[in-house]
Formats: sequence, C-alpha cells, structure tokens
Amino acid sequence: MADNGITPRAKDYSQWYLDVIQAAELCDYSPVKGSMVLRPHGFAVWDLMKGELDQRFKDTGHVNAYFPLLIPVSFLSKEAEHVEGFAKECAVVTHHRLRAAEGGGVEPDPTARLEEPLVIRPTSETIIWHMYGKWIQSHRDLPILINQWANIVRWEMKTRPFLRTAEFLWQEGHTAHATAAEAVDETKKMLGVYAEFAETILACPVIPGVKSASERFAGAVDTMCIEAMMQNGWALQAGTSHFLGQNFAKAFDVTFTGESGVREHVWATSWGVSTRLVGAVIMTHSDDTGLVLPPAIAPIQVVITPIWKGEGEKAAVVAFAEQVAAALKGLRVKVDARDQLKPGAKYFEWERKGVPLRLEIGPRDVAQNSVFAAPRTGGGKFGIPVGDGLRAAVDAKLAEIQATLLARARERMAARTFRVQSYDEFKARLDEGGFFLVNWRDDAEAEAKIKEETKATIRCYPLDGQAPDGPCFYSGRPATHVALFARAY
Repeated sequence: MADNGITPRAKDYSQWYLDVIQAAELCDYSPVKGSMVLRPHGFAVWDLMKGELDQRFKDTGHVNAYFPLLIPVSFLSKEAEHVEGFAKECAVVTHHRLRAAEGGGVEPDPTARLEEPLVIRPTSETIIWHMYGKWIQSHRDLPILINQWANIVRWEMKTRPFLRTAEFLWQEGHTAHATAAEAVDETKKMLGVYAEFAETILACPVIPGVKSASERFAGAVDTMCIEAMMQNGWALQAGTSHFLGQNFAKAFDVTFTGESGVREHVWATSWGVSTRLVGAVIMTHSDDTGLVLPPAIAPIQVVITPIWKGEGEKAAVVAFAEQVAAALKGLRVKVDARDQLKPGAKYFEWERKGVPLRLEIGPRDVAQNSVFAAPRTGGGKFGIPVGDGLRAAVDAKLAEIQATLLARARERMAARTFRVQSYDEFKARLDEGGFFLVNWRDDAEAEAKIKEETKATIRCYPLDGQAPDGPCFYSGRPATHVALFARAY
C-alpha cells in the first residue's frame, strides 16, 4: 500500500478499487452481509446520474411510477424462464409478525405465517405485467411507457461494492406496445439513450451489442447491452435493454382489442441501469491518488481552498474566496475554510474524493485579483484572473476535463481491443486484459466450455456492422457472428 493508503493499481487492482472507495467515502459495509450503505458522497454521485437519466427518459416520452417491493411467489412461477433465472437469488418473506423468544430476542410468530410467501423484488416484470393486465384493454391504451426508480434484492453470494451487492438501487423501464416493431424500436432507442449517457455524462466509451442466447435476460427474446472497458481490460456490463416479445403478456394474459376488433397479446420491453455505474466510473477514471470524477457527475465540481497565515490574513482571503464562489453560481462549488486542516491536507482530501478542479487563494492571489487552478486530471497549475471572464474560464476547464477523461478512456479501449483468429492466440493473450473480437459460430456448449476454461464470456455481438472474415476461432466451422469476448465483473 502506498503512503496515501491506496494500493497501486499495478500491484493489486481489486484492492486498489476497494481502497479508492474507502478513501473517497463513497460507501461502507452494512451489518447485513453483501449489502452496502451509500454514504453522502457516493449517494450524491448516484443522484446526479439519476437526474441526468431521468430527464432523458422524460424527453423520450416516459413517465415515472412506483410498484410494490413485495411480489407473490406465484407471480414468478407464471413465466418459466423468468423464475428459472432468478429463483436462486430471491429473498422470501414467510411471516408478517415477530414475537418474543423464550431465550430472549425475537423470532417469527408461527401463527403469523403468510398464506402465500412474498418475494422481495429481484426485478419487477411480474408485478408490473399483472397491473398492465388491469390497465390495458384497447389499442387506445397503448403504448404504456413507464419507468421506476427503486431498490432491488438479489441474494448474491460473492459481492463487490457497487458492482454486485445483495441490495442495490436502479431504474427499470417497462413498456407495452401494440406491435413487435414498436417494441423493438423502443429496445434500440433506450440502448441508444444509455450509450449517449455513458459517453457524454460518465465519459465512459461503450460498445453496444446483442447478448448471446445464454447471456440473455431471463424471459427475454433478445437482450441488448452496452459494454464498458475498465482500466485492467476487464468488461463491465453498464446497461441492458430487453425485447420481451409477448412472453410476459401471455404469462399474465395481457391483451388488447386492435383497430380491427381482434384481441391480441401486447408486446413488451424492459431496460435498466443501476448503481454499478458508480463502480464503472471509479474503475474507468480513477488513479493511484484516489477517485477521479467527470465534472458532469461530481457532487463538488470546484473546491476553493483559502490559504492564510494568522488571523490577520484569514478574513480577507476567505471573503475573496466567497466572492469567487458567488461568481461561479450555478456550478457545484464548495469553499473549504476549515481552520483545523493545513492546505496540503485539504488538497489531499479533495483529490481522493475526485473533485475535478481546485482553486487556491492566498493573500498574493487576493492582491492580484486572481486564483490558482489545479485540475484533477493533471497538467500543472495555472492562474485565472477574477473578473468577467472567470466563469467562462472555469466552465471551459471543466469541459476540457470531461473531454480529457473520455479521450483517455477511448484511447485505452482502442489500444486494448484485439482481433484474434485462433483460440490458442486468444488464450495466450487473455491475461493481458482487453476486448477480443473473434469470428464465432453460435454454440452454447462451446461458449460454456470457453467460460469454464478461461473465465471469459461473450460480452455481446457488437452492433457496429462487422462481419466474420473467416471461420469460427474455436470450432473452425463457418462463423455466424463477430463476438466480443472478455473477462468481466
């Protein structure tokens, strides 16, 4: 571990990730194994992501609603693939009351056993499609375009903060349509929303694609995804959009009367992203000093640190710092005028918390009517005059930091994306970390064997128009796809 308490990435990438989270005070472990407490700084990052996404959903015609946390067990049984996909992850409520236990403490009251157990939602398709069955009667009721912001419980055995936890926050869109074409268009549209958000707001380049049959969402006809590359070359699924066909409509008997007067089953989609996006940002941008945040989702975009020696200088420097903060109204700005910390300790703290831009102000800066700026992305400090051009200069620097982070991530992805022709070459290079594009013949059994041998999976079939240029890299048979393989979180 380095002197700053953060293990270098090159030494232990997994520990580095945990150290960055702790140093930035993003989350903490809860008393329930596998669950985490989102600390204010971590929740603020998610809240900013949520605000950006929510506006995009509304701009594309969606509205928010909320559905129950508890779902009757029988609902999950109605769609066979769905129950199979989530059965091992479900937390089940069996009693509605506790009583005092003989040896002290409490226990479930045997007389309060529920007639039907309830599942804590692992996802909400079943309860939502039950409700859609009540709401949809005619083609005039369609489309329904609803999003829900909620918590989810999936009883994961191996957890990692933000990336995989027993309970997490997310959004889940659920839409109902009169035709398959409309539902497919919705699936593609929302994937595009996620890809644009990832690149412009998170500064994370992604590869949009279609999942292989074995990697599809349980109950979906097709699953589309965006895959991001972390700094160690591993993939992270950053968002999914599912074309559900008529599977859930048939399971819950959701039909409508079409314009011709014939009753038809509804066509469906669902799509979602979660707090794992916080993990994606950490592992895409942060360094051995600590967290690095794109300005678009930084809870504090600019921190102003007044510097003084003795009480005689303090008043003037702090007053000037407040004047600078007022000139930056509209940005997320903090003036750190704490007496108990020296300037170096403040710099250290805000660097670890990922603040994109630090403005230093000492007596000399006050005299010169300027500030000294230090970007979190490096490149050296520079002065900015305090006047009419201050806000424009700070805005420009924040935009530059955002663009720099995206450019660095794009360069990294380009440098570590490889086209390989043989399975031997793939295995030989896999430990380098990276995305491996291969000619592939769709074969679930072969896919399972590769995963068992290498821990790598098909992340997606990229939607970039690439076509196979030779036989399958694994079987030598005629290829059906270009597949993106990688190890993944």
